[in-house]
Amino acid sequence: MNHDRLIVKPGTKISLKDFDSGYTDKYKDKAEAAAKLKEDLSRLQEYQDVLYAQDTYALLLIFQAMDAAGKDGTIKHVMSGVNPQGCQVYSFKAPSAEDLDHDFLWRTNRCLPERGRIGIFNRSYYEEVLVVRVHPELLERQQLPKSTVDDNIWKHRFEDINNSEKYLTRNGIVILKFFLNVSKAEQKKRFMARINEPEKNWKFSASDAKERLLWDDYMKAYEDMLSHTSTEAAPWHVIPADHKWFMHLAVANVICTKLKSMKLTYPTLSDRQKENLIKAKEMLESE
Repeated sequence: MNHDRLIVKPGTKISLKDFDSGYTDKYKDKAEAAAKLKEDLSRLQEYQDVLYAQDTYALLLIFQAMDAAGKDGTIKHVMSGVNPQGCQVYSFKAPSAEDLDHDFLWRTNRCLPERGRIGIFNRSYYEEVLVVRVHPELLERQQLPKSTVDDNIWKHRFEDINNSEKYLTRNGIVILKFFLNVSKAEQKKRFMARINEPEKNWKFSASDAKERLLWDDYMKAYEDMLSHTSTEAAPWHVIPADHKWFMHLAVANVICTKLKSMKLTYPTLSDRQKENLIKAKEMLESE
């Protein structure tokens, strides 16, 4: 799969119009992609086992998207074969009063994955430069010093996020960031399905339609965020989301490619540990 078409090159100013939300690489349909997805999910399971055993690195997956882009479904499908003991999923909704009494990275930092584990953020600290930017009234609830709330606040938050991610990667937390890029037309189609199909009614909220009215504002916020926070340490992947089957395949393939590049290995035993292993074997065989 051509990942170059998906990555936001660090240091470049991007327009989401340049990223085709309906792109499917060389695959024509779900059936054609099924075999590759199955292969990648199997590889992911193997890589996770070694990651857990090695206990040196952690993998943090960050998912951001507009409503109905498919974050929940992607997490469900891509992580379907992963051992639950080695995986942690956190969904970040509106911040609580306790969250608001801390810095904007506090609530997500508490949920960072341990070494050997895969951590998944369904939304993340990036909400602080997206929904808060589109709804400036939310910034007033954060009780920040007045001197920090000026025209540079978003620039400073981008800097804080980049510095934080660089720190994490230096400490063995590998970060993969995915923006699931759904078109406005496809979002409407999925909203209508949630309204018209009773079994999907629970997925729809009146606030979803209200947020859709701010689509252009969100696109500008996303473009600015992607342009300023796609770094060598933690680049953004813009994943075409109009075809869910390709979205799942693309995310799985990016994760597998990264894990393969890490050259993970099972722990090796010291001479003393090998001697103890032989003794244990002899004891068991003599029973």
